[in-house]
Amino acid sequence: MESQKQFKRRFSFEFFPPKTDQGKEKLQAVRNQLAEVNPDFFSVTFGAGGSTRDRTIETVLNLHKQGISTAPHLSCVGGTRAEIGELLDLYKENGINRIVALRGDLPSGMGASGELRYANELVEFIREHSGDHFNLEVAAYPEFHPQARNAEEDLKNFARKVQAGANSAITQYFFNADSYFYFIDRLEKMGVTIPVVPGIMPIVNFSSLVRFSDMCGAEIPRWIRKQLEAYGDDTDSIRKFGEEVVTEMCEKLLKAGAPGLHFYTLNQAEPSISIWKNLGISDREKIAF
Repeated sequence: MESQKQFKRRFSFEFFPPKTDQGKEKLQAVRNQLAEVNPDFFSVTFGAGGSTRDRTIETVLNLHKQGISTAPHLSCVGGTRAEIGELLDLYKENGINRIVALRGDLPSGMGASGELRYANELVEFIREHSGDHFNLEVAAYPEFHPQARNAEEDLKNFARKVQAGANSAITQYFFNADSYFYFIDRLEKMGVTIPVVPGIMPIVNFSSLVRFSDMCGAEIPRWIRKQLEAYGDDTDSIRKFGEEVVTEMCEKLLKAGAPGLHFYTLNQAEPSISIWKNLGISDREKIAF
């Protein structure tokens, strides 16, 4: 973990683009609540092709102009170099200076992955097209990518993204801090020393958490799963327990030198804000770790 202690901490919140006018109003309210704690940036998830991509662009530009840096997720799935280049130019023209560069998942029914197949190719293309204008975030998987052939290959894939020009990384969420520590130790042994910020998923709904985790390969430790199961439909107990568990993990991560936190908000403010307040990071310059 020594390599991570040299980096300035940064804190961020992730949204997904709303589909309805009501969703837009809700996201605006959530954005306003989270803006009060002065995060370093917001990020907005991306869907390949069509209206989902357009909603991402609209959401990013709207949030960015309100005064807090906003980073679009950008996937190479289903896109040509020309299309991605046009999007990069659009973001640059509108003052966007950070991008989360991802391979992305192939949507159902889409037969081709596009001209760029992997995230390292996307990072390389962005550097070729836009130079050093963008701070490039990439994904990291402390518990390993669900489609990775093995752990060694997954680490090599991450290293390729860094070699292609990534500045920093955001991890998939996890609930076992040791998996993050082990991942960082492995990277250090490979000579990979960019900031790797833990992704944090507040626990608010057990069934949704299980569904998300099964899709992305994030492990829910058995003791957490069993306790959440025991609460049944008692949502207040689930949230209280989840807040306690995630807060304790965040404390452990920050004390060990993690260079910040990235909250997966699911377009809700209160769960992330509660953890934030528990950690005492309302003033980022006076973090007591």
